[in-house]
Amino acid sequence: MGLVSKFLSVGAATMASRVLGFVREAMIAGLLGAGPVADAFYAAFRFPNLFRRLFAEGAFNSAFVPLFASELETGGRAAARKFAEEILSSLLLILLVLSGLAMAFMPFLVGTIIAPGFADNPEQFDLTALLGRIMFPYLTAMSLVAMFSGVLNSFRRYFLAALAPVLLNVVLIAVLSASLLTSFSETALGTAMAWGVSLSGVLQVLLLIYGIHREGFPVNLKKPRFSAPVRRLLVLAVPTAIAAGIAQINLLVGQIIASAQEGAISILNYADRLMQLPLGIIAVSIGVVLLPELTRALAGDDAAEARKLQDRSIEFGLGLMVPAAIGLYLIPEALISLIYERGAFSRETTLVTAQVLSIFALGLPAVVLTKIFQPSYYSRKDTRTPMWFAGVNALTNIVLAIALFPRLGIAGLAWAFSVASWINALLLGGTLYLKNHYRPGPDALRNAALILLASLCMGGVIVVLRNYLGASLLDAPLLQRIGFVLCIIAASAVVYFAIVIATGAVPRGPLMPMLRRRRG
Repeated sequence: MGLVSKFLSVGAATMASRVLGFVREAMIAGLLGAGPVADAFYAAFRFPNLFRRLFAEGAFNSAFVPLFASELETGGRAAARKFAEEILSSLLLILLVLSGLAMAFMPFLVGTIIAPGFADNPEQFDLTALLGRIMFPYLTAMSLVAMFSGVLNSFRRYFLAALAPVLLNVVLIAVLSASLLTSFSETALGTAMAWGVSLSGVLQVLLLIYGIHREGFPVNLKKPRFSAPVRRLLVLAVPTAIAAGIAQINLLVGQIIASAQEGAISILNYADRLMQLPLGIIAVSIGVVLLPELTRALAGDDAAEARKLQDRSIEFGLGLMVPAAIGLYLIPEALISLIYERGAFSRETTLVTAQVLSIFALGLPAVVLTKIFQPSYYSRKDTRTPMWFAGVNALTNIVLAIALFPRLGIAGLAWAFSVASWINALLLGGTLYLKNHYRPGPDALRNAALILLASLCMGGVIVVLRNYLGASLLDAPLLQRIGFVLCIIAASAVVYFAIVIATGAVPRGPLMPMLRRRRG
């Protein structure tokens, strides 16, 4: 399976999760709007998510995959299984202690870190603490999922790990559907969703356990022992944990600042959910596939293959993300209205959320470039450099958020995110270039320029159609609005792909067999 095919395989699974995530968010928006219960749920859920990305998706995965792949290449499956079992036992012990402490001190955490702005509303404060306690075990489950996913990815089994997050949305949609039939109060619905989050974590662990057993690689629990491989993992993971933690501090600082304005946390989440669709398909798939593939190439001392992998990643990532970012920037009101505006979600909330989304969109290409550049460091077991750059990213984000929020409101937080994302991407890419670890080839540079040109032409088409349709994009009946948005997407896609295919920015070779099969 080629690199792009692997990207698309992971992207398809993540696409399913993101689409169901839209359904989930639309239902939450209709039932809770941007009210106090929605704010409490999202604030409480953000905290275990922070540690999930810190321990699971961030530090652990970036350090575990190169070491596990190295054990697999040098010592075979037996050595790799022993390494995985030692890591599993130690990781589980750390997570159980952390989860117990967090649950015990949750009111303190809400008042100082999660949402100090809720202190003026005792009911909302207490609800946030309760939901945080219910959902925090999700961290332990997701960390196990991350480890089992790393095992499967090292065996080049990407699809099942990418599919696991679908279960979170399936469970929450089931909870929300049940509330429509049983007339839950808003508080009861928030509590039920929190239990649904924890249940989905257990289901995801079970799915990945099935996956590694099907691969013939069962991993068993043993007595925790901080052996040399475990210590080596910690040495690599600590800088990555700091880098991932700094990145999550960006989100947490935004939440803390936003908690001072009613409904702001929910609005940020609704905009972020739409932003996560292209990120899930593109950035996540690149991050999942590129690290193990690049690790193999560098382990084999194949510099040409390593550069080819990153060139193709840039072409794939920018080729999909740049047009997606332009689309989100130019018609955010139509998209937000179509997905969310019903029930408790008002037109005023639509306009504010759309403004935040349009600014978020400006940072999306930078996030993809970051996902492409970081594996080049991690595959070389250099976890410190990304840590320092993440620190610059966080400092930029915090300073800008504090400076802009009083002047621009929630939009200031979105500007802080986008500017900090570009600074991080430029630092990572520039350092790789200076160290001669990665310099894009002439074909990759040419294709990137053509992708930008095609995206700008596509943007012109969107502007013409948007201006022609005018207010009907927001005020026409639902079915008409769906048709209008689909027409804009279809017309802009035709223009974009016609240009990139005609100019060779996207090679015709891989497309022609698919077209012939479709005609057949």
